[in-house]
Amino acid sequence: MRPSVLNPLFASATGIKGIGEKLVKLLGKLLRGSETLEPRVIDLLFHLPSGVVDRRKRPRIAELPQEGIVTIEVMVGRHIPPPRNNSRVPYRVHVSDSTGMLHLVFFRAHAEYLLNKLPPRETRFISGSIDWYGGEPQITHPHHILTAEEFSHMPLIEPVYPLTAGLSAKILSRAIRTAFERLPELPEWQDPAWLANNAWPDFHTAFKSQHLPQITEGSALDSPARLRLAYDELMANQLAISLVRSHMKRFLGHSQMGDGKLKAKVKAALPYKLTSSQIAADAEIMADMASPHRMLRLLQGDVGSGKTVVALLALVNVVECGAQGVFMVPTEILARQHFASLRPLFEAAGIRYALLTGREKGKQRQEMLDRLADGHIDLLIGTHALFQEGVEFKRLGLAVIDEQHRFGVHQRLALQAKAGGVTDLLVMTATPIPRTLALTAYGDMDVSRLMEKPAGRLPVDTRVLPLDRLEEVVTGLGRSINGGQRAYWVCPLVEESEIIDLTAVEERFKQLDRVFPGRVGLVHGKLKGSAKDAVMAAFKSGALDILVSTTVIEVGVDVPEASIMVVENAERFGLAQLHQLRGRVGRGTVKSSCLLLYQAPLGETAKARLTIMRETEDGFRIAEEDLRLRGAGEMLGTLQAGLPLFRIADLSVHGDLLAAARDDAALVLSRDHELKTPRGQALRILLYLFERDAAVKLLSAG
Repeated sequence: MRPSVLNPLFASATGIKGIGEKLVKLLGKLLRGSETLEPRVIDLLFHLPSGVVDRRKRPRIAELPQEGIVTIEVMVGRHIPPPRNNSRVPYRVHVSDSTGMLHLVFFRAHAEYLLNKLPPRETRFISGSIDWYGGEPQITHPHHILTAEEFSHMPLIEPVYPLTAGLSAKILSRAIRTAFERLPELPEWQDPAWLANNAWPDFHTAFKSQHLPQITEGSALDSPARLRLAYDELMANQLAISLVRSHMKRFLGHSQMGDGKLKAKVKAALPYKLTSSQIAADAEIMADMASPHRMLRLLQGDVGSGKTVVALLALVNVVECGAQGVFMVPTEILARQHFASLRPLFEAAGIRYALLTGREKGKQRQEMLDRLADGHIDLLIGTHALFQEGVEFKRLGLAVIDEQHRFGVHQRLALQAKAGGVTDLLVMTATPIPRTLALTAYGDMDVSRLMEKPAGRLPVDTRVLPLDRLEEVVTGLGRSINGGQRAYWVCPLVEESEIIDLTAVEERFKQLDRVFPGRVGLVHGKLKGSAKDAVMAAFKSGALDILVSTTVIEVGVDVPEASIMVVENAERFGLAQLHQLRGRVGRGTVKSSCLLLYQAPLGETAKARLTIMRETEDGFRIAEEDLRLRGAGEMLGTLQAGLPLFRIADLSVHGDLLAAARDDAALVLSRDHELKTPRGQALRILLYLFERDAAVKLLSAG
């Protein structure tokens, strides 16, 4: 149960004065990623400023600078409304002090409101951006118009918060100030020597410096207060992961070490030799499986580095031990492709195998489930359908999950639950993950990396071209396919969008089909499974030369004969996605190329992305750059609506703190594994504060 001291923070923000029904929706969208989620006090508190406005400059009118924000004390003079029926002329108000005069300028103003705010012959404090018109100073739409009493309460250093359409800065700032008043004094959970060594403030002071700043540098990402808060969040993350890991490891697994006979048959049937990286990863996995503890391992490898074979060898090992294995992938296309490509290897070793996707129905499905439950299926390949009720194993020894980030932790745990929580687990990703992200998302796991590509893989020639050269690209494509090559053409949308004016995949298919009749296929997420299969089979066999597709082909699709990848509107894709798409070619013996077509003009981030793609094929370098350019949440693709993985920490700036948080969490749990000491109790509050409640429940679960 959440500690009662935190209850005021997890209360609904609707209790704050001024937050009505309309504002609740806007705040839900801004702070929680959805209008349907009610904002809480803590969401306001964790919405930190992106900068500050300094209103401490107090010049007289004769000393006004050429630009910048100023705060001046003036006497209000004459109001000059615009001529009737001419809204383009602004409303002006003369104000003055003993040294000179300036105009306050308002467009589409209400005269009554301005006469109320600026009564003639009264003193007011005006704060806003100065500019000059015809040699005279003016302030257009001042930020603040205050009486002497109101000015005495105005913060001269004002935080600037990220906003959403329809939400005013003034209303948000007022709500956040009220939220801060509800922040209780909390016990210190960080080591005092560590805080002193870094010159970091206590938690309450750190938040105060963000929302009620006294200095302009307080909100900078590398300021002591921001570093302190980022470390708190990273510590909560690493402590939760360490608790999950120690809880998982507490359950004894089964020592699973086969005699190697089936593995030898599979290796003999492979058309190539394993790379040294594959041999090393296989050895690490076998050592884990031989141990009495459960295996929790992440297998990371760049596109085409041969992860599937390493996973297969692990699965064959559990079959040698008399257990069953399951191989779960994110899409039906990939499940069917693995099923087809691994079939010769299964058959060479005499392994009984089956495929389960959402397409298997009725009697055929039930017969397969019965064979699975009574142990007559050794290895099962499937999609999300594996989570459904009725899918039961006789003895599940190993679960392999491909493209783990597509599933999420809950599904990972659901699959393990089918084996009573004792099965070995191997998760794989072809999305190279920077070290910092690997620690935050997979810190409960050991990591193996495949750093080489199989021998004979040729580099892919990557070019970046504007979309207005489309005709040239289509002509060149014609020459290539007439010479026997095959090509992917990837578009970002499935149907025309009025908001984003991009050529839809259907439209591009029609255009290319007119140029190359009968030689172009179409695949997208809305097609029925059987239709997708037919098109993919025709492309693989060479009956089709061009496959027009959405990013449904991003993960794992393997057609070695395809040597050209065209990505339309490449500026709309993230780096990791572009890297995955490019990895679909360069798998055969022909020199391959990747054309990234962009819509001019390019923004700075998009330009940087495309430049990196042209410079390198190193997935791990690309991943680090992707983290820097896009941020953690978007890159992992685990959270909705672009909400970051962390609310305070920014891994591109605070990544160095992550290793310290991991070491600190490990040290704490080695001394106080149930978090019962005074610091342990305070750390429990930290876990609840950053909503890592599930980890606290593991403490009580033993």
